[in-house]
Amino acid sequence: MAIEKNGMMFILSSPSGAGKTTLTKKIVEHNSNFAISVSHTTRKPRTNEIDGKDYHFVTIEKFNRLIRENNFYEYASIFDNYYGTLKSTVINLLEQKKDVLFDIDWQGTQQLKKIKDLSIVTIFILPPDIKILKNRLLNRHEGEAKLIEKRMNKFNEELSHWNEYNYVVINDNLDVCYDKILEIITSEKNGIKLKQNSIEIKNKIKELTE
Repeated sequence: MAIEKNGMMFILSSPSGAGKTTLTKKIVEHNSNFAISVSHTTRKPRTNEIDGKDYHFVTIEKFNRLIRENNFYEYASIFDNYYGTLKSTVINLLEQKKDVLFDIDWQGTQQLKKIKDLSIVTIFILPPDIKILKNRLLNRHEGEAKLIEKRMNKFNEELSHWNEYNYVVINDNLDVCYDKILEIITSEKNGIKLKQNSIEIKNKIKELTE
């Protein structure tokens, strides 16, 4: 008799504006066995965001209480706001045989990787170039020049963690990038590790940091 496995955990990280949230939502929309780990955050919702769907929007007091009670798998301070992954939500999804997608940064990824007995595959997404990245941020944060500048200034720090991930993909075309991520996920679920084009990745990193 075959033993049923719990779901797997897949982390998507990227510098701000490289497309990880769009890709995460696209994967869940087209693949019923996936669920997004909805983070708790202390930041205010954007106009198109729904509490409980995009994030669980909470006060700093409630977030600190969840930290004290050891309810988070990981949490981090990003651009003056806190973000965290609740343990109970992830455990429930895995027990339902769901594969869980995480839209988190390198800090959260490092914390999750330290936890034993979690089956985690990590994917880092690169933007095609700096100009496209800045345009995406301009569209998302129209009229917020200081916030955009802060995110651009943090780009190199975020990028420097690319080699801590199992896979690196370039988001120069959303559909192509989506297909690549899905190929990685399918292979990993079958116990197969894909080879990466390390020369292409290193060239892209060099291009982005020059």
